[in-house]
Amino acid sequence: MALIGRLFVIFFGFLAACLVAGMIVVTAVLFPEFSDLGAGPVDQSVIDIMVGFGFIVISGFALLPAMIIALITEAFSIRGVLAYAVGGALVGVAGYLSLVPFDTDTLRFHGIVRRHMEIMTGAGIVAGLVYWMVAGRNAGAWRKPPRRPPPPPPLPSASRPPPS
Repeated sequence: MALIGRLFVIFFGFLAACLVAGMIVVTAVLFPEFSDLGAGPVDQSVIDIMVGFGFIVISGFALLPAMIIALITEAFSIRGVLAYAVGGALVGVAGYLSLVPFDTDTLRFHGIVRRHMEIMTGAGIVAGLVYWMVAGRNAGAWRKPPRRPPPPPPLPSASRPPPS
């Protein structure tokens, strides 16, 4: 039963991490547009739609690498915040490199943009921290049996009834 509850916590943590990563990616990609003073105010509904699409894209590309990181941290009960930050960075890089074409003849990626790699890595780090706050702090705790309360203290001899 504890495992089923833990799976729900992991799923909720993944969704929260993807939402934050999507917001970071959308904000960072659109930042040059926001910094233009002549652009005027930005419609909030456009931002909401962009964050929604960012959430969908991030969650789609990060699902498999994030599941591997979650499986490793749950299996070994890794609860350190640094492990989740590094894992999030790896998931961000893996998500970005899955979009970039790979040439099998030269064994190189073509079309890597350094700024985009930095954005995805930073979004992965923050997503890893969000996941740690939601689910990572208690990684592997579902395997430990619940603690039993201590036995009650023995009754004093004066209050015991005499044997019949």
